[in-house]
Amino acid sequence: MAEIKNRYDFVLLFDVKDGNPNGDPDAGNLPRFDAETGHGLVTDVCLKRKVRNYVQLVHGFKDGYDIYVKERAVLSMLHAEAYERLGLKVQEDGEEAAAETEKPEGKGKGKAEKKPRKASEGEVVHRVRDEMCRRYFDVRTFGALMTLREANAGQVRGPVQMTFGRSLDPVVAVEHTITRMAVATRKEADKQGGDNRTMGRKNTVPYGLYRAHGFISPALARQTKFSEGDLDLLWKALVEMFDHDRSSARGLMATRSLLVFRHASELGNAPAHKLFDTVGLRRKDESKPPRDFSDYELSVGSVPSGVEVMELGG
Repeated sequence: MAEIKNRYDFVLLFDVKDGNPNGDPDAGNLPRFDAETGHGLVTDVCLKRKVRNYVQLVHGFKDGYDIYVKERAVLSMLHAEAYERLGLKVQEDGEEAAAETEKPEGKGKGKAEKKPRKASEGEVVHRVRDEMCRRYFDVRTFGALMTLREANAGQVRGPVQMTFGRSLDPVVAVEHTITRMAVATRKEADKQGGDNRTMGRKNTVPYGLYRAHGFISPALARQTKFSEGDLDLLWKALVEMFDHDRSSARGLMATRSLLVFRHASELGNAPAHKLFDTVGLRRKDESKPPRDFSDYELSVGSVPSGVEVMELGG
């Protein structure tokens, strides 16, 4: 796969209608929002989860595209599997690395051969870290903290980083009472005299247009072997991920636009914040609350020399 030679910055626009884009478990699963401004929030972790799910849907458990942080995974077992694939011994606390290096060459006859030295812990961890990057798409994309006491796989700083998504306007969390025409136990049925109803709550946002930002470093991509092919898969995931993440709780969600700024160099040709400032969104009618993407007008201003703008999706 070809190496990434250019820096990228991007703007992801997505919306939700009559749904909860990212519930907060510490607040009764209410939609996340900024307590001071009322703007809605969607965490970077939530967005990365959808990318992971999309890649796993497309490639399954294929070597090189497997997912490290997946449902019900036991991470230490994945580390141990990487050690086994490399023929290395998992180190216990205080134990030296067990991998051996090659015997030194060019020694004269009659001289006692030196025993092959054992690889240092740092060398072993480096090899295992590279293997984790090779096998798992999300490790070489987003990075991972894999410094477990047992089966240490090191730490990877991913080339792709994303911010929280923040709504363009304040959102309102609406609570709905819902009814299930059944109960879970006989005791509940007897208590209700056969009425058999279960009451519940559901929280939604009537409408919210969210904006998140992302950054891709070619220097870090070189370290993790994040390739042009991986980049194409990432763009596809960001555009299509909501189409494969449907649920009654999330309502109607969609990627409305993915604006990618491609720099002509590795270090970049303009600061990211200046590029993001060229992307404008304004309400067409300030007298009524927005309820659809068509209520907004999207514009992209001129960008500095050496930067190309690409609009994907939407």
